[in-house]
Amino acid sequence: MAESDNFNTTAGWVLFSGIVALGLSAVSSGYFGADKVHAPKEEAAEGGDGGKPAVAIETLLASADMAKGEATFKKCASCHTVNQGGANGIGPNLYGVLGEAVAAGRGGFAFSDALKGKGGKWDFTTLNAWLTNPKAFAPGTKMSFAGLPDAAERANLMAWLNTQGSNLPLPAAPAAGAEGAAAAVAVVGDAAAGEKSFAKCKSCHTITPGGANGIGPNLAGIAGDSVAEGRGGFAFSDALKSKGGKWDDASLDAWLTNPKAYAPGTKMSFAGIADAQERANVIAYLKTAK
Repeated sequence: MAESDNFNTTAGWVLFSGIVALGLSAVSSGYFGADKVHAPKEEAAEGGDGGKPAVAIETLLASADMAKGEATFKKCASCHTVNQGGANGIGPNLYGVLGEAVAAGRGGFAFSDALKGKGGKWDFTTLNAWLTNPKAFAPGTKMSFAGLPDAAERANLMAWLNTQGSNLPLPAAPAAGAEGAAAAVAVVGDAAAGEKSFAKCKSCHTITPGGANGIGPNLAGIAGDSVAEGRGGFAFSDALKSKGGKWDDASLDAWLTNPKAYAPGTKMSFAGIADAQERANVIAYLKTAK
């Protein structure tokens, strides 16, 4: 995928929306370019506006406005091309970017190491996180664009980009009752803020690669690892062992919210983190600890 620079590029599209306010020509490289600086207009975050509940990005994608998405992308045209075979610019060409590997291909575009280290593919969830806040998604990215705070605008843009050489099936929208939970997990974290929050965990956990287990297991590389396995032979509780699966964003968020509710019978005495943003920050930080 096109990232860092490339996806800084992509972020460009994202920024182009928010970036609209910033004056593309002067900041044209700032959109998706690693060296551009744009100041997108302030808009309601994905959590909704006022006291309204958040709407899941999957729901917004289902009702996305292609014309608006194309209009938003025009703001990024100074940095990105989207036609098949188009040349890279300040940011990478974005034709067929959805579904491709993050920070790979794109005609040899020079992606940042921060983006290269992400791995995975540019699916709707990943692209949504990138467009929301590139620096939180890939700390150290050269992309200076602050992101697109409006979830509907991101959905419009992604839906339109999907028609430009990708054509992936749209993700299923969550059931009515699951909307709030899905939105909570979708909060974009700040790894730097998460590192500060993690200071509270250091009396029980180490996070350096190869670090010793303590009262709790060493957490280096925990994101994406199997639940209650490995960790240098740490003695996990039967309650946690029975969970199975991987420590993905959803499971980490549920665990950090309330360990005893996630795995009744766990030996973990920590009560949990009530604030969704703080949990997202900690998860973002854990992802940087390889």
